[in-house]
Amino acid sequence: MIYAIICGHTFEKAEMETYTVRDLRDRTGELIQGAEAGRMALVTKHGRPVFVALPFDQKLLEQGVQVSLAVKLFDEGALTQGQAAKVAGLPLAEFFEACSARQVPVIRYGIEDIRKELDQFDELHRRG
Repeated sequence: MIYAIICGHTFEKAEMETYTVRDLRDRTGELIQGAEAGRMALVTKHGRPVFVALPFDQKLLEQGVQVSLAVKLFDEGALTQGQAAKVAGLPLAEFFEACSARQVPVIRYGIEDIRKELDQFDELHRRG
């Protein structure tokens, strides 16, 4: 029997169902029920693997998925630093370290932001 070990989970090959992208429209409920039952599924498009659906449980969270998800959502601008740190279950400083380890910048200044700050600095310097 063939086994797969992903994020600390061990799956027998027989446990993994395969769905096509087209199947997702008609069989979404089956995919969700399988995940709730602890089964992994492979989704394919034109016979090629596209993604693997994993049961989202405490063991998976302990393996770092929660932190990776929070960093990804922060990087995409969907969450603020504080919100992402809460999703990750980390203090803000540790969340910044997680971002750094994944080469995701935590400070994002655009050119206009920098110009505005420099103008404010120049104004303060002139006053005093």
